[in-house]
Order: sequence, then C-alpha cells, then structure tokens
Amino acid sequence: MTLSVYAGSNRFITTADGRVTRHSFSFGEHYDPANLGFGPMICHNDDLLDPAAGYPDHPHTDLEIVTWVLDGVLLHTDDAGNTDELRPGDVQVMSAGSGIRHAEMADAASGPTRFIQTWVRPDESGTPPRWRSEHVDPGTGLTTVVGPGALDIGTHGASLRIARLAPGAIVELPDAAHQHVFVAVGGGRLADQSVDDRELGSGDAVRLTDQLGATFEAKADTELLVWDFRR
Repeated sequence: MTLSVYAGSNRFITTADGRVTRHSFSFGEHYDPANLGFGPMICHNDDLLDPAAGYPDHPHTDLEIVTWVLDGVLLHTDDAGNTDELRPGDVQVMSAGSGIRHAEMADAASGPTRFIQTWVRPDESGTPPRWRSEHVDPGTGLTTVVGPGALDIGTHGASLRIARLAPGAIVELPDAAHQHVFVAVGGGRLADQSVDDRELGSGDAVRLTDQLGATFEAKADTELLVWDFRR
C-alpha cells in the first residue's frame, strides 16, 4: 500500500498565448522519467484559458480523453461533425481510437475558462472514434460521471467520481488498485489508517495504490475529482 502527495505548487507549467496549463505528469518539454503516468492515466492537465484562446484543430489517436469543465464555456468541434458548448458541470468523453481531429477553444463572450482534462490508455487500439457528453450535478457524496452507470469509457475498470462538498462534509474514497485524488477547488484532510492525516489544498493531488478505508474531509467549499482504476 502506498500513498504519495503531489503539491499543486510543484506541477509542471506550460504557458502559451492566452492559456496556462498545469501538468501532473511528464508532458511535452516537461520530461520526468519517474513521472510518466499512474496506472492507465498518462495525462492530467489543469487548463486556464482566456476568452477565445485554446487549442486549435489537432489530432489524437488511441486515447480516452475526459474533460470536466469548472468555469467558463469550452467550445468543442471535431472532424466527425460533433460540436458542443461545455459549461461547468459538463463532462465529455472522446475516444480517439483510430484517429480524430478536434479543437477546444474558450468562448470569446465568456470569462476565463478552466477545465481538467485526463488522458487514459484504452484497452484496445484502432477502434472507431467516438464522442459523447453529459451534464452532471454532483451531490454531496462522490458521484460517478465516467464509468459504470455513467458515460462509458474504453478502459475497463476506470471511473471518474466527483463531489462538491461543504465544510465539514466527509466522503469515503473507493477501494481500488489505483486512485488519483485531485482537489480542484477548496481543500481538506485526507485520512488513512496506515499513515498520518494529510492536509490538501487547491491543486494538490494524491496517488494511492491498494489503499483501503481512506476518507476526505472538506475544510472549505471543495470540488474533489477522484479517478479509480480497478486493475
């Protein structure tokens, strides 16, 4: 059983015209051979875009790309004819498969747009590309937004759960082979039977392996994103 804390202040940062991206793992020019991924997760980016800024048309293959919008409006277009305006509470899953081109741009008429995007390795390569999205209102507990009972993903045993917590609220983390816990907003205390409690702030992440019985207690209004991988 292992538990590792990754402070938000230590994340790799990429800046470009109108955008700032904070990376959890090696990405582009930020290469760290000891930090290439976690389970099937190979990218976990926290993006902040100015109005009309973002990522023009570009390709992907053989990735499950999951996007969760926190603020603003993110405009999605792709070469399969899909278009959408993703707003806070919207989750998108794009299975790149054999190849897809898409663009992600902040709406010019909205304020800054912030979203969390995760790339997960699929079980199979070369499958037909797919795209889907859904609006979700997370409750006080962890709500599954991707995985069994929610938007499907081409990685067996992978789930994304989200909670919006008031100060003092406590959630029990799922038991899984790998868990990635990210405090998108707010902060709190992670408690586990095998280690001392850990205080987490906005932008901090925890990676847990074969960890059982962990809980998170919010100390402020908090938005918590939990990926769990059953294998």
